[in-house]
Amino acid sequence: MEKTTLNVQGMSCGHCVKAIEGSVGKLEGVSSVQVNLQENKVDVEYDTTQVSIEKIKETIDDQGYDVV
Repeated sequence: MEKTTLNVQGMSCGHCVKAIEGSVGKLEGVSSVQVNLQENKVDVEYDTTQVSIEKIKETIDDQGYDVV
């Protein structure tokens, strides 16, 4: 398992948390995702043999947020 923290801009409320945790959490190979609104960070634990970090970033981007 790989753990990474992404800096994500545009998150401001509980809906943002649910949107990101829900969409990223559904990806095959993602075992946990936790959003920290105050720090604009998303912690993700995932299996690199099942999902790439690029796919995770793309999924967040598709929800309308910017991974920086």
